[in-house]
Amino acid sequence: MSDDSRHLLQTGLGIIGTMAGLVLGLLVASATGSYNAQRNEVDDVSSKVVLLDRVLTHYGPEAGAPRRVLRETVQHALNTIWPQERSSGPGVRPSAGAEVLLDEIGGLSPKNDLQNALKPQAMALLMNLAQTRWLMYEQADTSVSVPLLVLLIFWFMITFIGFGLFAPWNGTTIVALALCAMAVSGAVIVMLEMYTPFQGFMQISSAPIREALAHLGR
Repeated sequence: MSDDSRHLLQTGLGIIGTMAGLVLGLLVASATGSYNAQRNEVDDVSSKVVLLDRVLTHYGPEAGAPRRVLRETVQHALNTIWPQERSSGPGVRPSAGAEVLLDEIGGLSPKNDLQNALKPQAMALLMNLAQTRWLMYEQADTSVSVPLLVLLIFWFMITFIGFGLFAPWNGTTIVALALCAMAVSGAVIVMLEMYTPFQGFMQISSAPIREALAHLGR
């Protein structure tokens, strides 16, 4: 506990604390970017589903079957990604409904100029929807690096142990250290929750998809 030892330890703790803070900030920023990307993709899917339904509506009565398949596919995706009770967690993998819908739209036979113009638009929207859904599925496996997370926790553990060496033993310092530990732990928990955007207390809302589903068939 000599002055030289204290100075050396404080310098080392400062370096470790700075590294830990920078790494935690980068991890939170990465998790936030992943979370926002998934949320934007949900909004994008919702808008394109409604637009595809409107295109099929203007195509005519011949598009009745594709519209029914579209509604069933959206309903299945809603029940799968946001289940009310599911022990195994949400299923983000796209279903075969999109391929059925592709066959239905591809089988339409345009009879006038309007239908000739709308069918390629419907096919393009459907392909964009399928691409976004597979992108959401691939991004669902994104997670934080476990070795990096363990190293980060180790750095913070060293930092708090070092703080405790020099802190006087009283209620104020105990509460202060506990609050600091809770703040750091909260940041780590929020970061981990953002990497699972379709479950947990930071789950992405299903409201855009439900709103789109309510407009289908009108």
